[in-house]
Amino acid sequence: MGFSTSGPLLGIDFGTVRVGLSVCDPDRIVASPLETYTRKGASADAAYFIGVVAQQRAVGLVVGLPLHSSGEESDKSREARAFAAWLAGVTNRPVVLWDERFTTSLAQDAMIGAKLNRKKRKERVDRVAAQMILQAFLDAGCPPGGSDAVLTDTSHDPPATDTGPN
Repeated sequence: MGFSTSGPLLGIDFGTVRVGLSVCDPDRIVASPLETYTRKGASADAAYFIGVVAQQRAVGLVVGLPLHSSGEESDKSREARAFAAWLAGVTNRPVVLWDERFTTSLAQDAMIGAKLNRKKRKERVDRVAAQMILQAFLDAGCPPGGSDAVLTDTSHDPPATDTGPN
């Protein structure tokens, strides 16, 4: 199951507490921040993502893969992979992983440059990071495999949620 050649994609900045979302236009030229979702548990999270996919008419999802600056994976990378596989199963949409190195710090820098106060930056950083992940994917020409092949795991076991900071 791969991406169709047109239609909106959702960008996802994974977090165990908050998930940033972005969406692009059907022609896949520009990504825009959408919202930040605070995770609530397996069934509520599944219902939320199914609803967003339907509302945005998303044909696929791009999940940020957190890597060390060296390119090596971490525990967070494995959590993002599990989340991406879960999303593929829950939404029945293709999901790719995309290198998200430095997107949160770049998002913070952009918002500081826009003179947003600390509270507004905290509210928006995850969705702006999701926008940067998705825009980088679009700018790379929407490669069908991202940093991996398209995930098609149909497991409906959700990855763990956490109550600690993102």
